Amino acid sequence: MTASISNSPAPEALLASGLTLLRELLQIRSPSGQEMPAVCHLVKWLQRQGFAAHRDGAGNAVGVLEGSGAGPKRELILLGHIDTVRGFPKVTERDGRLYGRGAVDAKGPLAAFAAAAAIVGPQPGWRIVVAGAVEEESASSKGARYLAARRKPDLCVIGEPTGWQRMALGYKGRLLADVEFQRMMSHTAGPAAGAPELAFAYWRRVQELVEELNTGRDRTWEQVQPSLRHFASGDDGMLEVAEMRLGFRLPLSMPPDTLKQLLVSADGVGTFRFSGEEQAFRAEKNNELVRSLVASVRSNGGEPTFLNKSGTSDMNVVGPVWGCPILAYGPGDSRLDHTPEERVEIEEWRLGVMVLADALRRVTAAQ
Repeated sequence: MTASISNSPAPEALLASGLTLLRELLQIRSPSGQEMPAVCHLVKWLQRQGFAAHRDGAGNAVGVLEGSGAGPKRELILLGHIDTVRGFPKVTERDGRLYGRGAVDAKGPLAAFAAAAAIVGPQPGWRIVVAGAVEEESASSKGARYLAARRKPDLCVIGEPTGWQRMALGYKGRLLADVEFQRMMSHTAGPAAGAPELAFAYWRRVQELVEELNTGRDRTWEQVQPSLRHFASGDDGMLEVAEMRLGFRLPLSMPPDTLKQLLVSADGVGTFRFSGEEQAFRAEKNNELVRSLVASVRSNGGEPTFLNKSGTSDMNVVGPVWGCPILAYGPGDSRLDHTPEERVEIEEWRLGVMVLADALRRVTAAQ
């Protein structure tokens, strides 16, 4: 593998500093809703590298490199997320791998964004923004929604693990359904179904519904994917209650509102509460941003490929609002997301930074 980045001391020093930033961010717990210490640490790092950096109204870390030149500037935003899922496996480094919560999803890509932008520096006629968004993992996407309403970039890269040679253009949608079943207590020897049985029967109907919806759809990207995320039952001696949380990954052809109607019509007993609604989104491929990243991967010895992901990301939030060229990119293996063995290959992370820095130079020089 080759690297197109300069071997001058400044880029190498910034690359090393970016890797140190990643190590430090991994040491800071930042589950959704508790990101402030990590955000403040990132803001200070960005300030030291010459960014105009601050913590915004939603709690995001935002750093700006303002290029020279009079008149309006084009804006490119590198939008990662700084929160993680719960759990805090020990941060270690061995055999060329860096282990820790967020090494893949998504402090690794976010630190790569910061390092790459610092290496490139301000570019004439451009505003380069690095943002570490909060609450991406909590399904609220608080940070991305705040930015979506207040910025209007010309180009956007979302920080998610794709591997250094690949980029994602599409993410599936999502719907969460909390369903509750109640019935008055009766003897278990009687004929009436208990609340847990009602809930279980409904889950079986949902599985049958989804199987019907997926008929003829062989690709995962085109299917509705259901999951039973939580189940609990109990009683107070008078009333028996069963609660379940269902999650659905949705294709482009299935808007959340349509699935809501189908879920309610499949049952006349339970009560429903819906949340986490995101429409699936797929970006265009033929644009300057994609071309720049493809060329950069190739110049660094890779073979660029494209992905459609079965999960969701902040691309689902900002993509439809901004309507600009957008893709997701970041070092790391997404199969390790949220696992106790979450880790990133250090050499892959370095290559990811090099690819990003090269792509930033290309796209800002092509205006």
